[in-house]
Amino acid sequence: MQKTIRIGTRESQLAIWQATEVKRLLALSGHASELVYIKSEGDIDLVTPLYEMGVEGIFTRSLDAALLNNRIDLAVHSMKDVPIVLPIGLQQAAVLERASEKDILVYKNDIDFLKDTNSVAIIATSSIRRKAQWLNRFPNHIIENIRGNVNTRLQKLQEQKWDAAIFAAAGLERIGLRPEKSIDLDWMLPAPAQGAIMVIARSTDQFAINATSNINHDETATCTKIERDFLRTLLGGCSTPISAFAEIKKDQLFFNGNMLSIDGTEKVAIELVEPIDSLTQEFGIKAAMQLLENGGNEIAEKIRNAAK
Repeated sequence: MQKTIRIGTRESQLAIWQATEVKRLLALSGHASELVYIKSEGDIDLVTPLYEMGVEGIFTRSLDAALLNNRIDLAVHSMKDVPIVLPIGLQQAAVLERASEKDILVYKNDIDFLKDTNSVAIIATSSIRRKAQWLNRFPNHIIENIRGNVNTRLQKLQEQKWDAAIFAAAGLERIGLRPEKSIDLDWMLPAPAQGAIMVIARSTDQFAINATSNINHDETATCTKIERDFLRTLLGGCSTPISAFAEIKKDQLFFNGNMLSIDGTEKVAIELVEPIDSLTQEFGIKAAMQLLENGGNEIAEKIRNAAK
């Protein structure tokens, strides 16, 4: 009898969509699977404390702990939420083909405030990366914190005295919630691995690893590795305004990365083009080192000092 693969998912609409997509892709390659809903850390009977497992990541640790405790066989995450270093005993099993990498602005009434960089508006986001890039472009705007899943945040936008809120395009588009009153922020560089989905397995579970190898999208895996290497080499935390996007077009890799100060007043950026046939495993690391040498070190030092 064929083994049924247990796919762990959080209970938000987006998380369920992502896990269901993994289930669909596994079925196409002949593997049966089922969804297992994981509520929170408090619902998990941990054999080992989370800090000893090295489990981090506010959006990922519940599933990772369930995976380590053999309650599930696969964990499915928005890749941009996954910590750079995975817990001991877990490994990246697959990366699905990337959807849109873009950030979008969902606005309440109109976008007249975008026509003048000296305008005043209230923009909602909980991401310091988005906040820094926004203030770099619109220094007079006020940034308000917004939390919750995408459904909750869309509702809060209508209830609060905000002019607009920033979302990842992929999250809203995947579940059909992108409002008409929204625009792509083509000038805003995304979080590393934004728009991609990562599937994680136990390092010892060869069956799950082999099964998911068929659903891995090589091009997305290559690009997101570069972006995450870039992030890890710079400062590595989600509390750092670091952005990166790698894209393969016509046998060439195009890379854009930047780092900003927390308040958005300082910015360093890098743009690179590399033929695919000469691409090395260290490309993302070298891009980060180049950024640091060209002004990034000063910004990184200020961020470190501010965190002390």
